[in-house]
Amino acid sequence: MRIQRRITISDVAEAAGVSIATVSKVLNQGYRVSPSTSTRVREAVEQLGYTSSLGASSLRSHRTNVIAALVTAIEPFSVELLKGISAVIHDTEYELLIYVGGQQRSEAGWERAYVSRLGDTLTDGTILVTPSSADVASSVPLVAVDPHDGSAANAVLSDNLTGARIATDHLLDLGHRRIGFLSGRAGLESARAREQGFRSAMAAAGAAVDESLIGVGGYRAKSASAPARSLLTRPDRPTAVFAANDLSAIEFVSVATELGLRIPDDVSLVGFDNIPESLLTDPPLTTVDQSIHDMGAAAANMLLALIKSEDRPPAPSHVVLPTRLVIRRSTAPPPGPR
Repeated sequence: MRIQRRITISDVAEAAGVSIATVSKVLNQGYRVSPSTSTRVREAVEQLGYTSSLGASSLRSHRTNVIAALVTAIEPFSVELLKGISAVIHDTEYELLIYVGGQQRSEAGWERAYVSRLGDTLTDGTILVTPSSADVASSVPLVAVDPHDGSAANAVLSDNLTGARIATDHLLDLGHRRIGFLSGRAGLESARAREQGFRSAMAAAGAAVDESLIGVGGYRAKSASAPARSLLTRPDRPTAVFAANDLSAIEFVSVATELGLRIPDDVSLVGFDNIPESLLTDPPLTTVDQSIHDMGAAAANMLLALIKSEDRPPAPSHVVLPTRLVIRRSTAPPPGPR
């Protein structure tokens, strides 16, 4: 494949037979350029395929009309979130830059370096997805989605506590009392709230929590595999399990199938997130819908409002979106005596 040299503003000036200053005036809608000259410059721009760099544009106008979404990885949660952000951005003058953190993403505070890199010249604002810290100095407005500690000045979250309660209540209403729990990743506010919701629902029903049935799923399939196997191979395995996210629940289904167990005949299962993949399990997964797409849209709308009112920024805002239970075929009353 042949690598072509980047077309510069000098190339446009030469093709149009004008100065670089004249090309700049035309591109930036400057005055004192005749219609015929302006037409000649624009024809040269189109023929050469010239586009100005974001950095140069921002130095001239202090705006790039670009917002960034900074994520740790491209996985089901972030993909649905990005769809919601994109849906809002599509109808505006802004473009969306998706930036995936590099090797530092596993370290606390990894966002600081990337926000600094993006904010200086590339973007007008940034959406941080599940940041380990939202206490980040930035020259542009920031909005956090599901921050680890919940302390971001401007943030969008879901009602994790209520979502976990309704998931656990569903299993209790079916008659389950011996319920296992696959928790989320340690240190995350969402994981803490989901475990709290599970425990409070059990306490309200007068059902004891068996601590030996609590495993750390970690919000990822790889980390959920061992605790899922541990729960399923016990002689006194739980009759139901609540997994703190769908990826853990999907891995639980995979392990159960490998062990020759059937869901929900042998054990009922509830997830959390309602990612599209939750419909593809066998059976389809009962889960808590936290409106991931709507979270992305809300974050984008909040960021655009902050950018437009940058001279007089509004008071910090936390948007908490409701959660709801989506009942499918992975839950049923407890099996009879084994």
